[in-house]
Amino acid sequence: MTRPEMSAWLRPVVKRAIPAGARRVLRTYLRPVWPPVGLARFGSLRRLTPLGRAFWERGEPIDRYYIERFLRQQAGQHDYVTGDVRGRVLEIGDSYYAVTIGGWGNEGSAITALDVLSPDPAASQATIRGDLTDLPQVADGTFDCIICTQTLLLIYDVRAAIETMHRILKPGGVVLATVPGISPLCRPDASLWGDFWRFTSRSAERLFAEAFGASGVTVESYGNVLSTTAFLHRLGVAELKQAELDLRDPDFELIIGVRAIKQSG
Repeated sequence: MTRPEMSAWLRPVVKRAIPAGARRVLRTYLRPVWPPVGLARFGSLRRLTPLGRAFWERGEPIDRYYIERFLRQQAGQHDYVTGDVRGRVLEIGDSYYAVTIGGWGNEGSAITALDVLSPDPAASQATIRGDLTDLPQVADGTFDCIICTQTLLLIYDVRAAIETMHRILKPGGVVLATVPGISPLCRPDASLWGDFWRFTSRSAERLFAEAFGASGVTVESYGNVLSTTAFLHRLGVAELKQAELDLRDPDFELIIGVRAIKQSG
């Protein structure tokens, strides 16, 4: 008797000998998984509230590690040579990345002029006050680079915001944007402005391609199951090893980075 024939013969025998409920239990607990089903240990993460709620509560946030990695790559740092953070730059919110990544204010910076856009009338660094979905006060083709980190999730009309960025870029200019994939609500911004969106690489790519054209858009994602779990609990960068941070698993997109170039002509 061949093995398939034996298997076909044994199957009804096993069904008669072992009740259905017992068979389900055996299938569950004899699967080749590790740890066995029911024996996983969650340790300090077995809780219904996160270990922290505020950014910086436990040190540098994990999402910021990925944001800076993406921007340094595009700025030509760490052995990359694209050098997109140059010329007249617009940063949304404040000047943090223009200073820390682009070297604004330091000798040798590729940034020749910097503007900061904010809708907040109390924002001290803002040189332009307004809504990214509609900026009639900014002329077409004004900027060489726009840095837009963790902003589009707070804008309901995200397409209008992307179209505005395309309009105010010079031909050949670049948007460097980051958006969240897996993330808690963004506080206090969710209460102030609203928190509307989470993205995937595919959705971010398609949204930017509608304005910039598919050939002008590249997307990268960052994160893995461990770094994402740690981020949801507001653990800090120092609480993970370098290799644990740097591994990329495309099924766990914590941060998505978008580079979009305005085509010439």
